[in-house]
Amino acid sequence: MFSILRPFLFNLDPEVAHDIAIKSLKFNYLPKKIFEVEEEEMLNIELLGKKFLNPIGLAAGFDKSAEVYNSLLKLGFGFVEVGTVTPLKQSGNAKPRIFRLEEDRALINRLGFNNDGIEVIKNRIKLEKSNGILGINIGPNKETNDQKDDFCKGLKSFFEIADYITINISSPNTTKLRNFHEYEKLEDLLKTFNKIKKEKKTSIPLFLKISPDIKDESISDITDIVMKNNISGIILTNTTNVNRENLNSKIKNENGGLSGEPLQKISTDMIKKFYSKINGQIPIIGAGGISSGKSAYEKIIAGASLLQLYTGLIYEGPMVVKKIKKELIQILKAEGINNIKDAIGTGV
Repeated sequence: MFSILRPFLFNLDPEVAHDIAIKSLKFNYLPKKIFEVEEEEMLNIELLGKKFLNPIGLAAGFDKSAEVYNSLLKLGFGFVEVGTVTPLKQSGNAKPRIFRLEEDRALINRLGFNNDGIEVIKNRIKLEKSNGILGINIGPNKETNDQKDDFCKGLKSFFEIADYITINISSPNTTKLRNFHEYEKLEDLLKTFNKIKKEKKTSIPLFLKISPDIKDESISDITDIVMKNNISGIILTNTTNVNRENLNSKIKNENGGLSGEPLQKISTDMIKKFYSKINGQIPIIGAGGISSGKSAYEKIIAGASLLQLYTGLIYEGPMVVKKIKKELIQILKAEGINNIKDAIGTGV
């Protein structure tokens, strides 16, 4: 069905096509069974006290306002992350703001955290309980006077209803956001989060989403800070606003974050570097360029315990998770591995 619809969808503006996808998912009519695969137990993984049916998650950015997470879980994802959610509703940057680079199987976006805001999204999730593992990605409003305080509002609002919360310090589309990669700013933010967790008596897992554009010398600093401040996981990586020189598309120099296949090697290399520093003490969630069992396995053996995709869903359609699961199981069998957890970091 998607192969028939894809030419039509790709003739539409990317944001219009995305809105159609969200509206379609609201019908929630596809049976979960058609997205299941045989021997999926080989992909089961327990992490942070939770059982993931498989390690393939949907990254934040698709279901920005938590409208269709249960429908997305039915597509076979092991977990879904919604957001980025900001304290106040915001419309994001001026359109057009999403661009397909079809020759490169990539996207560039400069959406700017368009979402319905904390209160609407919190009430929406309370009304419809998640049928699987749900993460909530939080960030600051564009016009805020205090980005740190906006992050704190996100934690205080969602710690009771999320399975984990992702601190998004890495979008290239919000001014000064990536400054939180600096040692003092990051340590101050994470210490404040731990103080809030203590006050609220919560053990909610916190993930930190990192930019692929940091310098190698920052890796030691970031790993040091996250390990000292009880961060539960690191997402590697967000989109890149550089790395355009090898792209083929005529629109490769549009401002915004680049995602998709061009990010595959960049993010996988970063996973290896962080994994070598962390030494298995904190799980890594690998993101960037995943659209097949092979690209997923490359991130697993580089050190990722879980995976996230977004652009792969746009190019491959709703059967992409089933395809990746089947191919991953075939790879595990060929390698003589009984469970995906036994492959983590074997390539480092």
